[in-house]
Amino acid sequence: AYSPHAIAEHTLALILTLNRHLHTSDVRVRSDNFSLSGLTGFDMYRKTVGVFGAGKIGERVIDIVSGFGCQVLVNSPHPPPKLVALPNVDFVSKTALLANSDIVTLHLPLTPETKYLMDESAFALMKPGAMFINVSRGALVDTKALIAGLKSGQIGSAGLDVYEEESGVFFEDKSDEILADDSLARLLHFGNVVVTAHQAFLTHEALAEIAKTTLYSLKEYEAGKSMSDLTHWVRG
Repeated sequence: AYSPHAIAEHTLALILTLNRHLHTSDVRVRSDNFSLSGLTGFDMYRKTVGVFGAGKIGERVIDIVSGFGCQVLVNSPHPPPKLVALPNVDFVSKTALLANSDIVTLHLPLTPETKYLMDESAFALMKPGAMFINVSRGALVDTKALIAGLKSGQIGSAGLDVYEEESGVFFEDKSDEILADDSLARLLHFGNVVVTAHQAFLTHEALAEIAKTTLYSLKEYEAGKSMSDLTHWVRG
């Protein structure tokens, strides 16, 4: 809850980077290559964005893509009434979301029910060439299935801020080492994949809120407050 804006905005940064090939263009022009070959993107206007999860982050993502003129399909066990009322938003089944979305983005907690939400069968349901985004939890995605989808062309592009085996790798400088994780190494070699190192939360505002929440929690803990009381305050 410290900054749904930070996570949602990073989601859009990944979407726009992949769509307009900004990562590829940046590398090219630094080598004096100003060719436009292979850099064609698409208008976000009137595209369909599928959002798994309608919590604070999912809601903010819906707000942002709505500003681009997108249609939005949402899958959530608890549809918020204010989102249900929006004319460009429809709450649908998992199958309908995957089959009809140009972009699919995950904004869910990791639970036994959501682990590997995106597996081989789920990726097979997506529109061929659709974009996939995950800034939530790495284990929502079966990485091997994602790689297979990218290799076959079923997945047109992918933006990831999390990875199921990120522990011991993300937040560390591994530039002087051999990357031992074959799946992560494979993802990093796809030109249509952008991986960021779990940095979606990393804004000045979010860090300030994290510090504020931590100090408040310590103060209340020392005062004898229960964890349920603290959780209620943090979630607001």
